[in-house]
Amino acid sequence: MVFGIRAVMEAIKAGREIEKIYIQSGLNNDLIRELINTAQASKVPFSFIPQQKLNSISSKNHQGVICLLSIVQYAPLENIIDRCYEQGREPFFLILDRITDVRNFGAIARTVECAGLDGIIIGEKGNAPISADAMKTSAGALNHLPVCRVKDMTKAFRLLKDNGIQIVACTEKADKTLYEMELNSPLAIIVGSEEDGISPEILKAADHLAKIPMKGQIGSLNVSVAAGIAIYEAVRQKSTKK
Repeated sequence: MVFGIRAVMEAIKAGREIEKIYIQSGLNNDLIRELINTAQASKVPFSFIPQQKLNSISSKNHQGVICLLSIVQYAPLENIIDRCYEQGREPFFLILDRITDVRNFGAIARTVECAGLDGIIIGEKGNAPISADAMKTSAGALNHLPVCRVKDMTKAFRLLKDNGIQIVACTEKADKTLYEMELNSPLAIIVGSEEDGISPEILKAADHLAKIPMKGQIGSLNVSVAAGIAIYEAVRQKSTKK
């Protein structure tokens, strides 16, 4: 963490990889406005939170500002796509929509790395921070796995589609199962929030919807388990294709 307004501004200007900046609600002075302008110019995410919540993050003299430094280096999505095609491989991504539990995030990252995907795509807002707990749960997979953090998911979807990558949302709202879908082309699979699944706007933007067959009394799986099932069905189909 970095504490204090000027220290956080210097971290931004130095090009440090920043997860998020938390600013105390109600603060409004020249330095705070300068910090906000600096964060916006560098496309660094920030949010306003109550002083009590800020103090729960750290009891140090933070002057109303705490900056969480990222433990991973985010990768530009277009660079990963280009590299895949240059190496003669079909891109394969997992898209996470509002996964808020760091342990789920870490477990998913571990599966993604083990299955040989090219990366994880997350939105700038609404996802769990990539913290030490996420790194631990991933068993170190996040040290080897590209994570692409995008500000505008609509633009990211357009980039994927323009590069011939099929987007499949894994959701119980689908008519077809994963096993009825063709997943052996350039692919991005979406899994959604632990609370309410994939958001409607993202579902609408997907090329196809596919569900995991459920035969028990409980209507849903843990998101990391669901992600693993979807990923390895695609891996199976891709290996059969070869």
